[in-house]
Amino acid sequence: MAKFAKLRRLPLITCALAALLGGTAALAAPDQDGKTETKLLTEAAEAAQAQLRQSFTNLQFEEFGPAPVKGTIYQAVAGGRIIYYAPASEHILFATVYDRNGINVTALTQEASTAKRLKLIDPDKALAIGPTGAPDVIEFTDPDCPYCRALDKFWTAKAAEGKPVHRLVYFVSGIHPQAAAKAEHILCSADKEAAFRAIYAGAAPKALEKCAAGAARVAEDAEIVRKLGIGGTPTLIVDGKLVSGFQQAELEAFLDGGKASANAAK
Repeated sequence: MAKFAKLRRLPLITCALAALLGGTAALAAPDQDGKTETKLLTEAAEAAQAQLRQSFTNLQFEEFGPAPVKGTIYQAVAGGRIIYYAPASEHILFATVYDRNGINVTALTQEASTAKRLKLIDPDKALAIGPTGAPDVIEFTDPDCPYCRALDKFWTAKAAEGKPVHRLVYFVSGIHPQAAAKAEHILCSADKEAAFRAIYAGAAPKALEKCAAGAARVAEDAEIVRKLGIGGTPTLIVDGKLVSGFQQAELEAFLDGGKASANAAK
């Protein structure tokens, strides 16, 4: 298993150039004093810098040089996020990749990945909260997650402003020890939405409700979470985009009629 000990946030351009420079180094056959290798690396860097300036004419570059990333860079999906991995130098990169035309290819990959995930979700198996007909938001949540509770307050406040959403809730029960029991309590309650809001407001019932149907739903949600690779809460799918965490600005834009942006590289 590769060791991901060297986590770095690096710009896309640095990533791409690192691969170019790393590959060039392998072509150099250094002589005794290393001058041949140095000359080839210098020429490669100059060529790369010239190509960079020609391809991205709208950007100004103050500095240019080799990056710690070496070799081929691969693309992967982890927890719904697009990441990049360079096995030669054991670097993992959280980056946004743009082509020379300014197209965010990371976002395109993210959208395609999210579309595949949506096919695995059955809306009929979600806990629905909010009025039917309001914009749909798929929400993966944990009753003991403080950011999930903050998100619930946010939705409540927005509903009071006349901007409700129709939440399709799935419970993530593998992070906090009491999450599964609290999720089952909510799903076994006569008024599930009221029980949800009470638990997320901090209520601590002396006895949590239990039932076979609720336990089965919690298990089904856990299987969905496993298949989708959800690793953190809250995780939302809003307007076909994956939103990791409580990203208030993105949700505000969505409610105001804008488009939620994919934030896999954040």
